[in-house]
Amino acid sequence: MMWFRVDNRLIHGQVIETWLPYIGASRLVVCSAALAADPFRRQIMLLAVPSRITVDFCTLTALLDMYVADDPSRRTLVLFAGCDDARAAFDFGVSFTSLNIGNVHYAPGKTQVCAHVALSEKDAEHLAYLRDRGVALDFRCVPNDKTQVEALP
Repeated sequence: MMWFRVDNRLIHGQVIETWLPYIGASRLVVCSAALAADPFRRQIMLLAVPSRITVDFCTLTALLDMYVADDPSRRTLVLFAGCDDARAAFDFGVSFTSLNIGNVHYAPGKTQVCAHVALSEKDAEHLAYLRDRGVALDFRCVPNDKTQVEALP
């Protein structure tokens, strides 16, 4: 089983301490072509991960291969740095029915839609696209937060 999350921080304390135990995940997949090609940044991120967790850094192509070969009994958390990456994966053939939007930092030109998510027009378009194709949008920073399912502007 794969759980999908957008969090521009990627691997950090909330993911390690709350989401992995909540999901019961033994595997963490970071879908980022930039990180897949940057061994130094990967090594830094790996310092935060307990040894019992398998970590993969991959491109969209590799994520699709993992998705197709996924063992449904193995719980995996897949992280995307942005809404565009989640949509690209979906369009590429990685089918998911739920997407957790955990953190998208504020920047000029973005609208704050909840305490932990600020969306650009393009981000909102990507999420609306996914929602319109049956993907449930789950705006939660940590598992015990109340789900905000309709936070799109």
